[in-house]
Amino acid sequence: MRKEDYNARFTVVLLVRSLLEGMLLFSPWNSPRASRLIRHLHAKGIPIAVATGSHKRHFSLKTQRHSELFSLMHHIVLGDDPEVKQGKPSPDVFLAAARRFEGGPVDPQKILVFEDAPAGVLAAKNAGMCVVMVPDPRLDSSYHDTADEVLSSLLDLSPNCWGLPPFEDVES
Repeated sequence: MRKEDYNARFTVVLLVRSLLEGMLLFSPWNSPRASRLIRHLHAKGIPIAVATGSHKRHFSLKTQRHSELFSLMHHIVLGDDPEVKQGKPSPDVFLAAARRFEGGPVDPQKILVFEDAPAGVLAAKNAGMCVVMVPDPRLDSSYHDTADEVLSSLLDLSPNCWGLPPFEDVES
């Protein structure tokens, strides 16, 4: 399936480092799905970026074992980036990421964000973006209301429900 063959509701996807890190390092049942999602979107030509409040030094330390996966990102915007004046729930990091895609700024309404934290969900919504939240299961459900969709795991994600190309393989 080519990019033109689906209803492109979203042209780019933003992921947050803490969500990926949690899935890759601490949640073995999510790890294959996080990797699968990134590889799938990359293969389908959907630009992916990371927007994180982490500073360069901490980001490098936390992601060094997953450099191959992070290399699939179009770009990464860090919390100590000159364009990021305020941290989440300010939309700065997400808006900076939206400006850096190839071809110029992307309309925030065309960006789907995957977040794990309430402040990040609020920051993405403040930027005018849609948000899929994959929260820590211990988080009080009252924090879920702001997100457009809440998943207990990326295993529950159906990309085609968001106008993204569907997964072609079926998980057993």
